[in-house]
Amino acid sequence: MGEGRGGGDNAGRRGLLQGFTDGTLAMTVPNRAIRGRVLTFSDDPQTAGAKAHDFIEDGLVVIAEDRIAAVGEASALLGTLPDGVIVDSYPGGLILPGFIDTHIHYPQTQVIASYGAQLLDWLERYALVEEQRFGDSGHAAAVAAFFLDELARNGTTTAAVYCTVHPESAEAFFAESARRNTRMIAGKVLMDRNAPAALQDTAERGYAESKALIEGWHGKGRQLYAVTPRFAITSTEAQLEAAGALLKEHPGCHMQTHLSENRREIETVRTLFPWAENYTAVYDRFGLLGPRALFGHCIHLEDAERRLLSESASVAAFCPTSNLFIGSGLFDRAKAQDPAFPLRVGLATDVGGGTSYSLLRTLAEAYKVLQLQDQNLPALEAFYAITLGNARALGLEDKIGSLAPGREADIVVLDATATPAMAHRRERVETLEEELFLLMTLGDDRAVQATYISGQRQHFQAGDH
Repeated sequence: MGEGRGGGDNAGRRGLLQGFTDGTLAMTVPNRAIRGRVLTFSDDPQTAGAKAHDFIEDGLVVIAEDRIAAVGEASALLGTLPDGVIVDSYPGGLILPGFIDTHIHYPQTQVIASYGAQLLDWLERYALVEEQRFGDSGHAAAVAAFFLDELARNGTTTAAVYCTVHPESAEAFFAESARRNTRMIAGKVLMDRNAPAALQDTAERGYAESKALIEGWHGKGRQLYAVTPRFAITSTEAQLEAAGALLKEHPGCHMQTHLSENRREIETVRTLFPWAENYTAVYDRFGLLGPRALFGHCIHLEDAERRLLSESASVAAFCPTSNLFIGSGLFDRAKAQDPAFPLRVGLATDVGGGTSYSLLRTLAEAYKVLQLQDQNLPALEAFYAITLGNARALGLEDKIGSLAPGREADIVVLDATATPAMAHRRERVETLEEELFLLMTLGDDRAVQATYISGQRQHFQAGDH
């Protein structure tokens, strides 16, 4: 691990750098390479079949500063590396793009695994109590550091993150993310009713604080902003209108909220917005639908809602561990893929209602949720979902989600023999698909051997078997 390699003439080195999409990097010299079994996706396996992925049994991913410079056979690329380049070698390891999470709450790290409640009760008993602590900048900074450590430990390199109503919580999160150079999407939550007084802003203050955060962080380095009304229950019409105004003024921002997670939630929305045909129509009225709009859960949608989401190219975030733990229901993937009104779908952990930071564990629960509905989740489709699929859901596929020249060097290395049970099962694995299915059913953070963010290794664990 980490031995120096070199050799090759200048012409070979120039050839190595071909393919950069950003002209400013054209003269950058490689400084690191990762060797192992390389898997990346260029399309959705469900529609493109075997052409959707590339697999190299002995591959090399070459990094120049924070970007991928080249990907190919190790035998072809090793000799082109400049003298002194460090090669991190993972014999048997599986190298993939870093995992991407489309819906997660960083202030809920200390209420994960809180017992016995469905959505609205869970929020009142646990989440909203915990979130009141995030007006303290020191506390927010400490939790942000823990949260980003935990994501890296689980191979997650990008996430769409909810902060709290306090602007301090978002400032602390963005500052810690910027320090690590992670690509994150986050936003201060907007709530001006139906919440503890300590967690309420106003339509005017929520707008002003969000605008200041956008101006301070959106597009600064790898940080991106999401306008974040928690959900329709906790925002007045005036606040939802202000959220829509923010999106019009800052069209490059994302929008994230919750939709149709729980039947009691849906009934409450119907009471609060009696003029609306359905829950989704509330968001539509205020201009919150669109290609950068992320809607957590989307379990109990009516056909008219699917049509609104489909026609606006909005994204539904499938959160299987949360939906099972809080007892909300089963996401219908087949319905989401109905050709009449297909939905863009992302996969997400939804910590702290979700029960694991690991997208491997999340895939396992997604598989079970679909099995209960006579549906399925093949392994290649699953790993596409948490890499390029989620990058496409976030509109970031030109930056992350695949291993290709010019992409940002966010990378995860997996070990399918990480536990005795996995190693025992691995002895009978014969195909790549079987290995991926092993990883997504028995794997967790222990299977993440290394995580690279912007070309720097931020997590590593040596095997003990």
